[in-house]
Amino acid sequence: QVQVVESGGGLVQAGGSLRLSCAASGTFKNINAMAWFRQAPGKQRELVAQITNGGNSNYADSVKGRFTISRDSARNTVSLQMNSLKPEDTAVYYCNADISTSLFQRRNYWGQGTQVTVSS
Repeated sequence: QVQVVESGGGLVQAGGSLRLSCAASGTFKNINAMAWFRQAPGKQRELVAQITNGGNSNYADSVKGRFTISRDSARNTVSLQMNSLKPEDTAVYYCNADISTSLFQRRNYWGQGTQVTVSS
């Protein structure tokens, strides 16, 4: 069984910083990519940042230059450093892990989400 658990959300003033962390645990063959998504009230879930097992990363335009995704493959963790936060960054942030549990089985696993609230 695979588990994905986030931590690090909270309340911060505009211009402040937060760091989110996510750990994948359980029995699996390989983590192919890890990503952060977010969902604000009344909006669709959107990709914030993604990083592959080769270290390649990509970001939503709205967070480029402010957010940094990093990964520790040895520990099966991914982090999201969020700087210069804006009220529009307020959302529930979800960690996603693209995991191969065997040679022929691969799927996405989601964490439970962590609330990030940025006050103006």
